[in-house]
Amino acid sequence: MSILADKNTKILVQGITGVQASFHVKRAMASGTNVVAGVSPNKGGTIYNGVPVFATVKEAVAATGATASMMFVPARFLKSAAREAIEAELDLAVTIAEGVPIRDMLEIKAMLKGSKTVLIGPNTPGVIVPDEASLGFFPEIIHHAGDIGIVSRSSTLTYEATLEVCRAGHGQSTVVGLGDDMIVGTDFVEILKRFHQDDATSAIVMLGNTGGMYEELAAEYYAGLVNKKPVITYIAGVKFPLDYKIGYAGDIITHGKITAEDKKAIMRKSGMIVVDSVNDIHTVLRNLPLNQATE
Repeated sequence: MSILADKNTKILVQGITGVQASFHVKRAMASGTNVVAGVSPNKGGTIYNGVPVFATVKEAVAATGATASMMFVPARFLKSAAREAIEAELDLAVTIAEGVPIRDMLEIKAMLKGSKTVLIGPNTPGVIVPDEASLGFFPEIIHHAGDIGIVSRSSTLTYEATLEVCRAGHGQSTVVGLGDDMIVGTDFVEILKRFHQDDATSAIVMLGNTGGMYEELAAEYYAGLVNKKPVITYIAGVKFPLDYKIGYAGDIITHGKITAEDKKAIMRKSGMIVVDSVNDIHTVLRNLPLNQATE
């Protein structure tokens, strides 16, 4: 079982005729992703790479029953694309757009409140369920189906964590890149909750960073759980000098008083397993009493 999508999820692509979409959607479809529709305002009624294209998301949903969206739209158009996805009541929308204005993201967050749509991103590699569904851009060759969930705020480290999971003899149940931007659609808490409800996930790898307060909120949630799955966590950016200005909202609010070491201490107190290097993840995994390793 997957926490967000699987091989049966009907996926539409907003901005399907763009250069990035053309490349990555072909790869996703080749790996089994169930792409049933594309959306492009000026190209409704056409066929693109074998996929029917509609003028609006609502038209695509009505015709195909799509429940998820890959959003290959530029940052300046994300607000309107997100509004379409939310109003069409999609379950999931994944956006890779980078450099989305903060004001636009605040408006998108307001639209998401009370809706049924889960937005992953922006500025994310996306979501992948190995051998079933890929929404975004991933080097599929390094991903293998298994029992370890990965959730990350660092795009590059997402790939490194995947390799570490494989080194430990495990595959991944679902990999979620929350996004590198200051404001993202979904936080650690929501994904941790879903992983804990997923019978196919035995343990979780969580990659945070020094900016913002997403990690503290995740630790608070995890500390309150009665039945906890193991969570191995790493904080990126520990080597930044103390006066380094990342600019995340949490740093502004706390005047930089919450350091990476503070985050690590909070996580350890919650019961999470904190590692000092991404390369330590496979060692910890090998020592956990898990049953689904593939060695």
